[in-house]
Amino acid sequence: MNFASDTSAPAHHKVLEAVLAANQGYAPSYGADPWTAKACTALCDLFETELAVTFVNSGTAANALALSILCPPDGATICHENAHINRDERGAPEFYTHGGKLLLLPGAHDKISATNLEPLLGAINRSFVHETPADVLSLSQLGEAGAAYDVTEIVCLCDLAHAAGLHTHMDGARLANALVSTKATPADMTWRAGIDVLSFGFTKNGAMGAEAVILFGKMAKRLDTLEARRKRGGHMPPKQRFVAAQVLAMLQDGLWLELATHANTQASALADGFSHAGAKLQHPVQGNEVFVCLRGGQAAALRKAGAQFYDWPDGSARFVTNWNTQKSDIHAAIAALG
Repeated sequence: MNFASDTSAPAHHKVLEAVLAANQGYAPSYGADPWTAKACTALCDLFETELAVTFVNSGTAANALALSILCPPDGATICHENAHINRDERGAPEFYTHGGKLLLLPGAHDKISATNLEPLLGAINRSFVHETPADVLSLSQLGEAGAAYDVTEIVCLCDLAHAAGLHTHMDGARLANALVSTKATPADMTWRAGIDVLSFGFTKNGAMGAEAVILFGKMAKRLDTLEARRKRGGHMPPKQRFVAAQVLAMLQDGLWLELATHANTQASALADGFSHAGAKLQHPVQGNEVFVCLRGGQAAALRKAGAQFYDWPDGSARFVTNWNTQKSDIHAAIAALG
């Protein structure tokens, strides 16, 4: 019963098979291989547009490199106060932007609202030398509390950001889970909604270690800058074919959405079981994360039964399901609550 994190899950067997298939013979290095070219084409098809893309092994690298081409050293990125780029990346965005600041906003269920964003954007004064003006708006999808932005919310926030002269970034580590939950298309949730740069995650959803940094529209012109920073930052895989092969395997026949659907379904079943046992859900379950306020000795009973989960800073317990979560895990966790 491992509900600690979706990064704890094994890689899907089709991903491993794709990596083994890519291991036959020689191939050009540093992304000049046919797997990388095919992955780029597959992503253009998926997002229904021309785009520029590069690949890395971790979500932190994807976010930090993406922000490095959007936020100058004397600028700032607006994000939720609990966003992964603030809470969990050890200053990597600030490091890769050479000092770019993070401007933090509150918001229910770890989502930025237009009500909170508008005053901050309206107060920007770029001529005031003592201020650090915002240059980027970064949204997490899913948010850190497992809640998803719907397309209408993203459009509203991106419109506000663009009107104020900001670029927009989406941390899509769990984009697949959000798409399944909202039933939106990849295009509608990203570039059509106003997202300029996307960190597209596969690792949490069944890959070994594969993330894409996708540049939409005019941002594609910055690919050379992104590539230079990827190399300088030590995130250009010499044998990139193995990363691209993972992406191709995940996109083949919609595997990435199939795995996310399974994870979301298991999370909903777990949440229902908790609710029936009298435990209160802290946040809406709109993906593969369940945040619940356990009663009495429920946490101890779950751990005694072998369940692994995290105590969250907001006082709840976080349970994360994944593509490999079994129904028996759900049943055992619910049974442990008595």
